[in-house]
Amino acid sequence: ARGQLAKAFSVADFTGKLAAGIEVLAPLDAGFDRLAAVGVGKPEALDRRAWSRIGGAAFAAARKAQDISILADVEGAVPTPDDVAALALGVLLNAYAFDKYKTRKDNGKPAPGPARVTILCANPAAAKRAFVAAQGLADGVILARDLVNEPANVLGTLEFAAKAKELEALGVKVEVLTEKEMRRLKMGALLGVAQGSIRPPRLVVMRWDGGKVKDKPAVFVGKGVVFDTGGISIKPAGGMEDMKGDMGGAAAVTGLMHALAARKAKANVIGVIGLVENMPDGNAQRPGDIVTSMSGQTIEVINTDAEGRLVLADALWYANER
Repeated sequence: ARGQLAKAFSVADFTGKLAAGIEVLAPLDAGFDRLAAVGVGKPEALDRRAWSRIGGAAFAAARKAQDISILADVEGAVPTPDDVAALALGVLLNAYAFDKYKTRKDNGKPAPGPARVTILCANPAAAKRAFVAAQGLADGVILARDLVNEPANVLGTLEFAAKAKELEALGVKVEVLTEKEMRRLKMGALLGVAQGSIRPPRLVVMRWDGGKVKDKPAVFVGKGVVFDTGGISIKPAGGMEDMKGDMGGAAAVTGLMHALAARKAKANVIGVIGLVENMPDGNAQRPGDIVTSMSGQTIEVINTDAEGRLVLADALWYANER
């Protein structure tokens, strides 16, 4: 195999650039179908992000193979357990696909299950321990991706809040504020955005207390507009379907809280997400309306499609006050 690759490197002018790949078909008597090499670039420049890129490239090189072996071997260097875990993270992220709503034609063949990937490395036991944190990070990223990819008719404000509540299984403390509680707190900016939708607004507070009791928490605040039509200042129709992703900030914060809890991060972190839907209903706020935010400041709404700053204004002030 080594001789085959060496010849292929020469023929294809393969220099081993980071995440670059080359492939050769295995000889008839080999125990594998294809052999691929992935470049690592300059070994001294390899960090965790680079290892993740290598893992992603390795999985991509395997195409639709169901049984994949990855040899984590670099000339002149031995990958650490953390390096191998980062490589595995790259594999997981590259393997992601959101196809739950795709209708497949029945061709009589059962759908293949997930591929089996084995990483061969110098210290598999230590790499397996290091992978626990990488797995938690991967799950957080995948959660965020799934939330963004879900259509707005499936993932509304209440459904999003319910997904955040599921983090309690990992030890995250989750609190959900309803419209009644937000009115009591005088969150006029956030509520103004939500008033045109039949979907009620929610403010979700996720807390991970993994650090020292006296340490002040870091706070992440995310915009969670589950769908943004622009409101009365309605957006052009072309591309509006992408506005199901206007809750990407809230998805990132939720995925972050999952990753922190899954890897038992030694930190105190709070995630706050404001969940609303911006719709052009008869009760929607109008350009020229004036709302009063939780901070007591008045805001003149010139364009109702500038809804994100209104949601974040109250969410940020709430986090600061709390």
